[in-house]
Amino acid sequence: MSTGWAVEATGLAKSYQRVRVLDGVDLRVAAGSVFALLGPNGAGKTTTVRILATLLAPDAGRARVVGFDLRRERHAVRRAISLTGQYAALDDLQTGVENLWMMGRLSGLSRAASRRRAGELLERFELTGAADRRVATYSGGMRRRLDLAASLVSRPAVIFLDEPTTGLDPRSRQGMWEVITGLVADGVTVFLTTQYLDEADQLADRIAVMDAGKVVAEGTPAELKTRFAELRLDLTLTDGAAFEEITRYLGGRAVRSDPAQRLVGVATDGTAGHIRALLDELDPGRRAIATFEVCGATLDDVFLALTGHAADLSR
Repeated sequence: MSTGWAVEATGLAKSYQRVRVLDGVDLRVAAGSVFALLGPNGAGKTTTVRILATLLAPDAGRARVVGFDLRRERHAVRRAISLTGQYAALDDLQTGVENLWMMGRLSGLSRAASRRRAGELLERFELTGAADRRVATYSGGMRRRLDLAASLVSRPAVIFLDEPTTGLDPRSRQGMWEVITGLVADGVTVFLTTQYLDEADQLADRIAVMDAGKVVAEGTPAELKTRFAELRLDLTLTDGAAFEEITRYLGGRAVRSDPAQRLVGVATDGTAGHIRALLDELDPGRRAIATFEVCGATLDDVFLALTGHAADLSR
């Protein structure tokens, strides 16, 4: 395999009895970047992460993480990575600093080195003021920050983040985004799974979309939007009857439908002529459409185009 990649996988396959979970997954993740893996429930993204983190053995295929072979050099891979799951893996009965001391000692650091590293991370994650409080008293955002700090004690080259902002309020999510951006600035490679498409859009240098055990598309957020989604004309209808009538008329042409907001979307090239033609076609009497808006493609549109349904990225 070529150099310059933090993660490189070819033909990863995994089955459970007769169910094929991964069917030839190829991935390449550049060092010092954020890579987001998206996919609907059952797509295989969690299995992929568990294989790359050495928690599962693939049935077929090969991979290298930070240059180490996943099969032959598993212990070297483990020393170079960190895995942070969806739920904080912390001891609630210990204080924040005690959790970090413990992780340092488990990582092979001396007592003095563990204390120094804990101090550095508490300051970096703005937890110094809560260092001597038991973790049971921490808010959700503080727990996630401490969990991420604990995963960085050993200075990993690659960190796997599994839905790092699930359950956080908007302010805490923004704080975690800033932390992740800071990790990359320090040269850490972040391999991210998330249920929030806006999070992947905001953070990821490249995105891979999985469906039915395969990678069905990969690229930058902008590339994916250009290749797999179109501009959309969103129409807000005057009442429920108008919504039903226009939705029925459009049929498969409708790319978005929201009965609660009486909103239906249809693809457009964005030109004035095409928009005018759509409005005249759908509402010749000019009574059914209350407002309209031309919207750029989003990752939700990409996800719908690639998987055939709206995003539901839970496990």
